[in-house]
Amino acid sequence: MLYKDWLNDWLEFYVKISTKERTYVKYRKQAEKYIIPRLGDYDVNSLSAVELQKFSVNLSELSLSPNSVNFVVAILKSSLKKGAALGIVSRQFADAIVRPKVRSNKVTCFSKAEQKKIERYVLEKNKPFLFGILLCLYSGLRIGELLALTWEDIDFNTGTMMITKSCHDSWVKNRYVKVFDTTKTQSSERVIPLPKQIISHLKNIRRQTGARFVVTGKSEYGAEIRSYQRTFSIVLNKLHISHKGFHSLRHTFATRALEVGMDVKTLSEILGHKDPSVTLRRYAHSLIEHKTEMMNKVGRLLV
Repeated sequence: MLYKDWLNDWLEFYVKISTKERTYVKYRKQAEKYIIPRLGDYDVNSLSAVELQKFSVNLSELSLSPNSVNFVVAILKSSLKKGAALGIVSRQFADAIVRPKVRSNKVTCFSKAEQKKIERYVLEKNKPFLFGILLCLYSGLRIGELLALTWEDIDFNTGTMMITKSCHDSWVKNRYVKVFDTTKTQSSERVIPLPKQIISHLKNIRRQTGARFVVTGKSEYGAEIRSYQRTFSIVLNKLHISHKGFHSLRHTFATRALEVGMDVKTLSEILGHKDPSVTLRRYAHSLIEHKTEMMNKVGRLLV
C-alpha cells in the first residue's frame, strides 16, 4: 500500500471524525503540500528511519519555522502510529525522528501609554464596531471568541460573559466565509466577570445597534476575522503605534492583570488555559516585575 493512500484514508476516516473541521482542513493542507509530494509514492512499509529523518531535515531547509516543521512531522508520526496499531504498517520508525528545537514565541503586549491611546481612540470614535478592541483589552478574549459573541452570552444582571463558542474564516468557493465552531479547547469554555465600566458601555452599544452579535459587521452574522484584523491594523497606523497582531490585546490584558495583582490561577481561568502552569510559563516576564515590586515592599521592613 502506498503511503499517500494510507495517509488519505487516515485523514478521512480518523482525523475528520475526531477533530474540528478547521483542524482537519489544516492537517489535509499540510499533508498535501509537504508530505505526499515527498513521501507519498513510498510503500508504507518501506519508510525507514533514515528516510523519515531526511524528510524532517529537508523540511527545515524549506525555510519553515521549527514550529511548522514539528506540526508536519506530528502528522506523519500520528498517521504511521495509527497504521501500525491497525496492522497496515508492519513497523514504523516515527519515534526515531529528531525534530528541530522550538523556541517559544515572544509574548508581545502594548505599553500602558499605547493602551491608553487605543482606548481613547475607541471611546472618542464612539463606533460600536470598534468596541470589540476595548472588550479584548479588559477580558482577554481571543478574536474568534470575540466575533462569535452574541448578546445572549452576556448576563447584565450578574455582570458576566459566557464563552461557549468561537469562529474562524474558511476558504469556500473562492471566498472567505465566517464559520462558527466550539471553543479552542474544553477549558476555553468559561464565564468571565466583566468590569462594571465595560458593562455600562456594552449596554449603550446594545441599545445603539439592536444586532444579534456584539461586534456588528456587514452581514447578519457580525464581523469577519480578516476584516476585523485589518480594522485593528488601521487603528494602530492612525495612532502611530508599531504593528502588533490582534492577539497582543489578549497578552496586554494578561500583563495588566498581573501588574494589578491578579493571582495566576484566577487569570488562567479567565484566559481559558487548561492549566495555570501554561499561564505561568507564558507570562513569567510580567510576573518578574510584580515579584520585584513585592520584594521591595518586603525589603522596606529592613531597619
